[in-house]
Amino acid sequence: MTATLSARPRFGPGDLDALIDELLALLGPRGVSTLDRALDRAARDGSTMSPILSAQPLGRPDVVCYPKAAHQVPAIVRAAVRHGVPITARGKGTGNYGQVVPRYGGLVMDMTSLSAIGELTDTTVTAEAGARMINLEQAAWDAGRQLWMYPSTAQSTLGGFLAGGSAGTGTIVHGRNHMGFVESVDVVYGHEDAELVHLTGPDAQPMVHTYGVAGIIVAATVRIEPLQDWKCLYASFDSHYDAFPAAMRAAAIEPKPRLLSADCATVVEALPADPAFVPGRANVRGIIDAAALDETISVLVAAGGRIEAVRTGPAQTMRLSTLSYNHPTWWLQKSVPDTYFHMECQGEALVTRLHEVEAVYPGGMLHLETGHGTMFGMLNGIYRDPEQVYAGVPALAELGVSVHSPHQSYVDLDADRVRELARTTDPKGLLNPGRWRE
Repeated sequence: MTATLSARPRFGPGDLDALIDELLALLGPRGVSTLDRALDRAARDGSTMSPILSAQPLGRPDVVCYPKAAHQVPAIVRAAVRHGVPITARGKGTGNYGQVVPRYGGLVMDMTSLSAIGELTDTTVTAEAGARMINLEQAAWDAGRQLWMYPSTAQSTLGGFLAGGSAGTGTIVHGRNHMGFVESVDVVYGHEDAELVHLTGPDAQPMVHTYGVAGIIVAATVRIEPLQDWKCLYASFDSHYDAFPAAMRAAAIEPKPRLLSADCATVVEALPADPAFVPGRANVRGIIDAAALDETISVLVAAGGRIEAVRTGPAQTMRLSTLSYNHPTWWLQKSVPDTYFHMECQGEALVTRLHEVEAVYPGGMLHLETGHGTMFGMLNGIYRDPEQVYAGVPALAELGVSVHSPHQSYVDLDADRVRELARTTDPKGLLNPGRWRE
């Protein structure tokens, strides 16, 4: 009989002790830990950005294990399934939604030691799930190539990005949620006879952005492309009401930017010190193809912008990437602790109706990302209570703005399909349980 996927797995001290004994035999004493510092670390991710999630008990593991080789992962899963102990796979823990915090305890499998980068062809690179995205990008650059996309938290792992991420540097050209990015994955299902399963093409896509509830990604092959001559362009504006429309126009210039971000002066002042960030002025910054640089500069200057810097090299593009998406909000929260929350928004109204969008929340400030045919944004507001946060969603919808809440840890992309898939790949409901909206 198939378990109800939203049910809490039941396991006792004896089940846990038996699992730990098997893990010790498989991984050795350094590969297993029940120390408080290890459990506490595995009970945290970037969800501290959310005052709503931070106020909730998200879960704490009973044991953490550290596989060193891909072939160990199926054996770990087999043991956990045999004893009925839930399993949560974890990368660097850089996600912002609590999706790698084990809601019902059990085993956290830390994948960061599985970091080998394998074959690199003209069009793909293969790596283990624990490989850091920054290392994959560097390997591609060394071969005259670049990743199709990578997250703003470049230290995150390949497996974590595929399982939990949705966008990043490269999204303007290639789209969100890894559309076309993933060529193949090696996964392990939650079966008593679990083995590595290799999925390619359309069969691999269902494993993307599922928080590991339908299978644990152990390795993947992702797309790369010829390296472009990138320039990191910074411009300042008197007002973000001038800067945001200018960024929108610049995003349409061919060849399209790899990344284009914009912030109001208040957010800029919270970012790390840089001569290109001028106090009291809004900022537009982007990773621009050299062939589009002159036209982009012309568009920004015509809109009232002042060019502050043009920089070159992989270190500069990576630095600019780390100041995109959720990161400006993180810096804002660090600058003024216990004050701001954010909502992830999408739609042209983020620019065309900017005053109204900001007015939805007290203290409203939008961080803007240009995207794949639309605008993305992190709308920051002054936090009062969860009801006030969610009350703004209908108001944003009336303005033509869609919202993804960063204050939840459940599967929220095509959830019905993922649930049906998990009934087959995880019949006992042991893979990262508690990820369904109840």
